[in-house]
Amino acid sequence: MIDPEVFAADWIEAWNRHDLDGILSHYAKDIVFLSPVAAARTGAGRVVGHEALRAYWGEGLSVQSDLKFELERILVGHEALTLRYSNHRGQAVAETFEFGPDGKVLRASACYDPAIQRP
Repeated sequence: MIDPEVFAADWIEAWNRHDLDGILSHYAKDIVFLSPVAAARTGAGRVVGHEALRAYWGEGLSVQSDLKFELERILVGHEALTLRYSNHRGQAVAETFEFGPDGKVLRASACYDPAIQRP
């Protein structure tokens, strides 16, 4: 298992730098990412593979220049962890990561506070 605090710090910092390669470095090539935001933006809530995730997040970063995450809590599970954080809109987010033996994320699922909707 990876060090949860190191993973969380690296992951949050990569997002806050808008460093797409740094973000993607945490994920396996065959990553499965689940998100209601992806469903709203693309019509599919499941993004599969590094290149699809690069395209999806690359577009998102390009239209959200003020994007910033603030880590609130790290929850540790078996071969998994969940990060609770708030985004630049003050929306509460919980993202769960399932890790492979190499320490890369195989599957991730993002959940958002529905009280704050996307603009």
